[in-house]
Amino acid sequence: MGSARNRSARASLALVWMVSGLALVLSWTREVHAQAVGAMTLHYRDDHRRNWDGTGPRPLETAIWYPTSATGPVAATQGSFFELPSVVPDAPLADGRRTYPLIVISHGTGGCAPGMLWLGHYLAARGYIVVAANHHGNTCGEAKLDPRGFLLWWERPKDLTAILDHLLADPVWGPRIDRQRIGAAGFSLGGYTMIEIAGGRIDRARYAQFCASPARDFTCGAQPEFPDAPQLFQRLEPTDPVVQEALKHSGDSYRDPRIRAVFAIAPVFAEGFAAKDVAGIKIPVMIVVGARDRVAPPATNAKRYQELIHGARLVVIPGQVDHYDFVPVCSEQGKQSTEPNIQRLCHDAPGVDRQRVQHDVAAMALDFFDQHLGAKRLRM
Repeated sequence: MGSARNRSARASLALVWMVSGLALVLSWTREVHAQAVGAMTLHYRDDHRRNWDGTGPRPLETAIWYPTSATGPVAATQGSFFELPSVVPDAPLADGRRTYPLIVISHGTGGCAPGMLWLGHYLAARGYIVVAANHHGNTCGEAKLDPRGFLLWWERPKDLTAILDHLLADPVWGPRIDRQRIGAAGFSLGGYTMIEIAGGRIDRARYAQFCASPARDFTCGAQPEFPDAPQLFQRLEPTDPVVQEALKHSGDSYRDPRIRAVFAIAPVFAEGFAAKDVAGIKIPVMIVVGARDRVAPPATNAKRYQELIHGARLVVIPGQVDHYDFVPVCSEQGKQSTEPNIQRLCHDAPGVDRQRVQHDVAAMALDFFDQHLGAKRLRM
C-alpha cells in the first residue's frame, strides 16, 4: 500500500529526505510555476506518545513546503531512482504580511514525505503552505521499520493532529497560517488516514471478516514494503502493552475539527467501514483512484467509500492507471533497474504518462481545496 524490503528505493527517498531536510532531484519540467517552492524539515515530537522503542517521545519529522520569492540555490541530488520537483532549501516564506491556507499530507505504507512532493509542490507553488508527515515506524524517513507502525493504522491521524498542534503554535509558522482554511490529503494508507481524520471509525472485526471471505483484496495480505510485519505484530500482540492499549482504541474517532476538507488518493480499508462508521464525516471528501488499481481495487475501496460517505465525490481515472502511478516519477536509473521491487514501483502500463496523471490529480486537488477552503490562487 505504498515499498521496503525494497531497501534501495527506501534508501533513495531517504537520501532525498536527509540532504538539507529535502534535497530533491530533477526539475519538474512540464510547467513553469508562478512561484518557487521553499522547503524545510521541522523536528517536532509528540510528548503524549512514546516511540516504538519506548526510549523517548514519538518523533514527528515533518516536511514543510511553501511559496517563496527566493530563487536559489536549488537543491539537487544525483543517482536517485526518482525524479522530484526542485525546491529552495530553507528559503523564506513569500510575502511576510499575508496568511496562507494549509494542507496536511499523509504518505502511503513504507513511503515518506518526499514521495508526496509531486502533490505538495503543486499546491505550494499556487499559494498553499503544505506539511507532510513521516509516520513513525512506517516511513522511509527512518532507519528501520516497525510492525506496530504498519498495523496500528489509527495512530496516523493522531500524527497529523499533533503536527497541526505544533505548527499552529510555532512562532514562525503559526501566524502565517489561516486557521479557517486547513485541509488534508493522503495516498493509499494515507488515504485511509483521511477518512479517519474526517470522522470515520474503522471496525477491525468487520475488516477481518471481509479478509476471511472470498471477496478479500490485496490490502488483506502482507504488504511488500514490510512482508514480515503481520507475523512480527502477532508475536507482540499478547505481551506488548503499547499494542494492547492501542487495540482498545482502534474504533475511536480521530476527527480533527480544524480540518475542513480531505482529498483521498487510492484509499484502502473501505471494507472496514459501514454507513454508521462514517456518519461522523460532515466535511467535503474527494476520492481519486486509477481504474486499474490492483493494490487498492476501486470496487472494495474508493467506490465503497464514495457509496458510504454522504456527498463524497469520486473520480476514477480511466485506462491503465495503477496504484504506483501515484509514487514519484521514476528516473532513467529507476526505469532501467533490474531489482524486482524497483521494477514494481517504476513500471507504467503502456499508454500511462505518470507525470501527466500526477499533474492532473494535483490540479483536481487544487480545485477541490480552492472551492472548499475559499482559497485564492497566486497569480500565474
